[in-house]
Amino acid sequence: MELVSQKMRKLAPELDPLRIGTGWAAEDLAKPQILIESTFGDSHPGSGHLDKLVEQVQRGIKDEGGRGARYFCTDICDGESQGTDGINYSLASREIIADMIEIHENATPFDGGVFLSSCDKGMPGNLIGMARVDVPALMVTGGTMSAGPGLLTLEQLGMYSARYERGEIDEATLNWAKSNACPSCGACSFIGTASTMQIMAEALGLSLPGSALLPATSPDLLEYAYRAGRQAVRLALAGLKPSDIVTKESFENAIMVHAAISGSTNALLHIPALAHEYGLEITGETFDRMHRGAHYLLDVRPAGRWPAEFFYYAGGVPAIMEEIKHVLHLDVMTVTGKTLGENLEELRREGFYEKCQGWLDEANCRCGLSLTKSDIIRPYDQAIGTEGSIAVLKGNLAPEGAVIKHTACPKEMFEATLYARPFDSEEECLDAVLHHRVRKGDAVLIRYEGPRASGMPEMFYTSEAISSDAELGRSIALITDGRFSGASTGPVIGHCSPEAADGGPIALVEEGDLIYINVQERRLEIVGVKGERRSPEEIEAILNERRAKWTPRKRKYTRGVLRLFGEHAASPMKGAYLEFED
Repeated sequence: MELVSQKMRKLAPELDPLRIGTGWAAEDLAKPQILIESTFGDSHPGSGHLDKLVEQVQRGIKDEGGRGARYFCTDICDGESQGTDGINYSLASREIIADMIEIHENATPFDGGVFLSSCDKGMPGNLIGMARVDVPALMVTGGTMSAGPGLLTLEQLGMYSARYERGEIDEATLNWAKSNACPSCGACSFIGTASTMQIMAEALGLSLPGSALLPATSPDLLEYAYRAGRQAVRLALAGLKPSDIVTKESFENAIMVHAAISGSTNALLHIPALAHEYGLEITGETFDRMHRGAHYLLDVRPAGRWPAEFFYYAGGVPAIMEEIKHVLHLDVMTVTGKTLGENLEELRREGFYEKCQGWLDEANCRCGLSLTKSDIIRPYDQAIGTEGSIAVLKGNLAPEGAVIKHTACPKEMFEATLYARPFDSEEECLDAVLHHRVRKGDAVLIRYEGPRASGMPEMFYTSEAISSDAELGRSIALITDGRFSGASTGPVIGHCSPEAADGGPIALVEEGDLIYINVQERRLEIVGVKGERRSPEEIEAILNERRAKWTPRKRKYTRGVLRLFGEHAASPMKGAYLEFED
């Protein structure tokens, strides 16, 4: 088999001298050429350390007889842009990262690739880009940051901030939390979107077994990066591409792992968008169906007790898979060139779990704990919950669906009838929450924050302000056509579709409408007007009257990336990828 790089050398006589001018030796030109694509940059802790992993990947490629070329498309940090219009760029950046990978690979084709990322949009952006270019390749995930003193982690900062705004703590306490919440590089130390998507990469068979969500400072992570470089050359020579690995069954495995870890609701944007690149259809309904009856096992924040670094100490993705093995497709192919079942057997045989136990023993000593593996990853028959972690609610408020992480929602809110309090932006709503203009029994709706309206930002600060209030966190619901951080807790319902900008029913809700939520029955409905219940037929007639009077809002962004995203983003329930007419 002639490598694509060697075909390019014949077609483009300038290629060899330009490689040599970049620092390649003449003997490198005939070697398998591997694209090393990373989100490295001084943008945030999740990407600031990836250059060290890139070095190890480069070394592995060289030792396996290949030549690597480093390319970079730095991601942004959702945490750094929270609460500002900067967060509106977050979801759109996923598409741009995938686009840049497509450009990097297809402008000068390589024989294989290694993709390195850690965080919320860098991970799905790289996975989508990998699928789109479809060269033999694998992912290296950048791991998780360490917890701070007292096991402080970043998702707790929203609580500190809300308590400070309400005068419950002083500025010194808030500043202490700010100074200690991010003590190292890596993704934020909880099962947010970054951690979830690292885990999804391995669950799909696109990362080396046992490599997802290691502590970012661990020497094991450097070793995995080195091994990934070597494996990329082997994959290139074998011609084993992502499309040969990823199937519907691979996605079903990932969704079952997602249920077991209580993964981020943002996976319901990223997994469908990724499946779309493979020509497969995965929707929110797929998640809802597979989460029913699924066992939730991982006792890690934000829904659980422990920082994310403990995930690896308990055995990581392989340990989760061992507990749910009977519901997985063990015969799917992976980037090792072996099946999932073969990988799990090999890990057991080679002492992987004993190695993890050594790290857990060290962490217990360092933190003054006495945790066992089963304190972090519960045995299947001792699950934290047995109905997965995600539900897709439907009804006349969300005909296409809306998403709730019910494992992070108080049981009191699993069924409720509430009074609608609609707001046309998060800023208006957050101000009302912080200044006690939102009351027990309200259904707070934040609209015009969907992908077509404003890029689909996270409603993180508002959700944290609500969940940190002892009364509000158990007595109101927050419903939006925007989305939530993977760190969000409380009675929060996102991705409400169709979105307000498209004239979805959420745009038609008025003050005092009655909103009915039933998580078990998967219902999200408008059931009354001005505080009085009405029949379904009456509600439909009232909504039709309101729809006839509704006029679309002027586009918030009239140029640049967010105009492009707003004009072409698909429904959140399809993944909010960019749709173009044929």
